[in-house]
Amino acid sequence: MNVYNFIDLFAGCGGLSEGFYRQGFHALAHVEIDPTACRTLRTRMKHYGYGDADAAVLEMDITRDDVIEKIEEAVRGREVDLIIGGPPCQAYSSLGRAKDDNGMQDDPRNYLFESYVKVLNHYRPKFFVFENVTGMLNARVNGKHIVNRIVAALGENYKVKFDPKMMVLNSVNYGVPQIRKRVIIMGVRRDVGLEPEELYAGILKTHYGPEEESACENGADGVCSLDGSHEGEEKLKRFVTVQDAIGELPALRPGQGEAIVTFESKRDNEFLKRIRKEEDKVLRDHVARNHNERDVERYTAMSANHWTFQELLERRPDLRHVKQRVFGNSYVVQWWDLPSKTIIAHLYKDGNQFIHPDSSQGRTFTVREAARLQSFPDDFIFEGPRTEQFKQVGNAVPPLFAEAIAKCLKEKLDSLEMTEEENDF
Repeated sequence: MNVYNFIDLFAGCGGLSEGFYRQGFHALAHVEIDPTACRTLRTRMKHYGYGDADAAVLEMDITRDDVIEKIEEAVRGREVDLIIGGPPCQAYSSLGRAKDDNGMQDDPRNYLFESYVKVLNHYRPKFFVFENVTGMLNARVNGKHIVNRIVAALGENYKVKFDPKMMVLNSVNYGVPQIRKRVIIMGVRRDVGLEPEELYAGILKTHYGPEEESACENGADGVCSLDGSHEGEEKLKRFVTVQDAIGELPALRPGQGEAIVTFESKRDNEFLKRIRKEEDKVLRDHVARNHNERDVERYTAMSANHWTFQELLERRPDLRHVKQRVFGNSYVVQWWDLPSKTIIAHLYKDGNQFIHPDSSQGRTFTVREAARLQSFPDDFIFEGPRTEQFKQVGNAVPPLFAEAIAKCLKEKLDSLEMTEEENDF
């Protein structure tokens, strides 16, 4: 079996690289500025048997002048087949721009992609994967769409196809119990005999989402072959729900739970079998936040009555918040029978947008619940205090989504190797 090497830039806690580990890729270096995320990366590398985890995880600012030199020390002359990663998304997210008085125009993170390109052009691997939020497609800096500048820079030595319909992927279509749309830009080195479209075509959907199901029920054209009835189509599975992912976890009231407890999973659905090994007998980080009495009342009323926040305000005016925001998503219950909404790093501040659907628990999600909804394996250890754990989970690429990308790229690399071997004869 061929083993391919990758470098992970803006690695975070390693959600993207986890998908590549699961497909047998070998990490040469992770570059990440956050010290706690770096601890998590090292712990995970050691889990996979790496003896050089301390040297391979580079805790540094990627904009440093000596970044190539530092990565070279970790790579040690080995071939780089792939570079993956994505700059922090705050400067491109619509929420980030809305909160900033200047629409993030002066945010230096707008240009972090240049550091990615610098490393990419130094190593020139066969492929690259660049991940970011969909807000990147509309973000403007000095009146110009930043995405055009990003694509042009990435395309200096690579074939890159800019097509939002092709590039925007939703994790729910790849077995993740969460609606999470992300821009995935992939490129093929110019001398490699493949086109970017072939990479995207190889990332195969395995599940349909609530949107497709709703459209199909309403008779919309072009989406009602979910059963694979069209010739040559694979049958897609129904989306993975919150119930599938966290329904079996021990019930907790606010403030309850321990960092590690004995736990035996039922592993009674496909998702649980993918994220949890049969021999794993413990559960980590399933600890509920403490909540004030009023919030517990809000959570309980909303989940018990299947209310939105607006309905709560209308029907229980006594539960209005003194500093209430007008946004309808200030408090949101994640329902049992649907995938979760997009898990976000804001979880470290409060969990009001991630209220548990079981009204008897009257709380928001734990780190492990959020991690499962992101499709992290149960044996994945998040280092640091709970606030840092929530940040890591919320900022990560869902591992099962990453694995779908990794599986495709592995197949393409294998086919290139086979072609090269045939040409040698």
